[in-house]
Amino acid sequence: MTVSATPAKYDEILRADASEGARRLRLLLPVAAACIIALAITGFFDTQRFIEGAPAIAQLASEMVPPDFSRWQSWLKPLLDTLAMSIAGTVLAVAVSLPLALLAAPNTSPHPGVYVVMRTLLALLRSVPEIILGILFVAAVGFGALPGVLALALHSVGMVGKFYAEAIEHVDPKPLEAARAAGATRLQVIIHAVLPQVMPQLADITIYRWEYHFRASAVLGIVGAGGIGFELMAALRLIRYDQVAAILLTILACVVVVDGIGAALRKRLK
Repeated sequence: MTVSATPAKYDEILRADASEGARRLRLLLPVAAACIIALAITGFFDTQRFIEGAPAIAQLASEMVPPDFSRWQSWLKPLLDTLAMSIAGTVLAVAVSLPLALLAAPNTSPHPGVYVVMRTLLALLRSVPEIILGILFVAAVGFGALPGVLALALHSVGMVGKFYAEAIEHVDPKPLEAARAAGATRLQVIIHAVLPQVMPQLADITIYRWEYHFRASAVLGIVGAGGIGFELMAALRLIRYDQVAAILLTILACVVVVDGIGAALRKRLK
């Protein structure tokens, strides 16, 4: 038998819904105001600039159509370099991020001071864009794929390490307590109680970062760090916008393939 709610109960539910709606509105209004102010500061509402720029945009679009794929064979090696950069950068980032993440998670860090230092280091690494790191490494080790790999890996340590640390931070504490009570060392606790819990999340983060690295590798080539971005920059310098369009479409196709591979890998790991 079902029991009908009383009018008083309905009133209580309605008041609770209204209170929750008001709270969300109070949160939404300042966020919306900040977004509008940001758009205004950047000139988004300056319609005159859009009107004046429309002919140039139309001219550029006309020069990009149809795309020129006549040099597609010369793009195969740079595309392979871009793929290799994304994989190598991901491998290096994971190798460095995991131990740093264990030191940056409060439940596995050996000391609060170490936790603070590691969190600060991770924040510092992710605060420097890959493009800046790419320029610095090109100046240090020369042109080619190596500076791109180093730039990707160093920047990603900050981001991947942060995500790893947050995953480790939210593990179930009971297996850790049981392992410590059984006399396990710190390393044994990590291997047998921490990593088995977070391995699916770590794999997910790693695959997503590899997908991102492929896109970022194409950009790093613009500063001389190898890959298809170098070919893109060469076409831009020669004002060959039809080849620029062809290269962009090629990059798009490769990104779709890489994203598809990543999605397939994530399904297998679930």
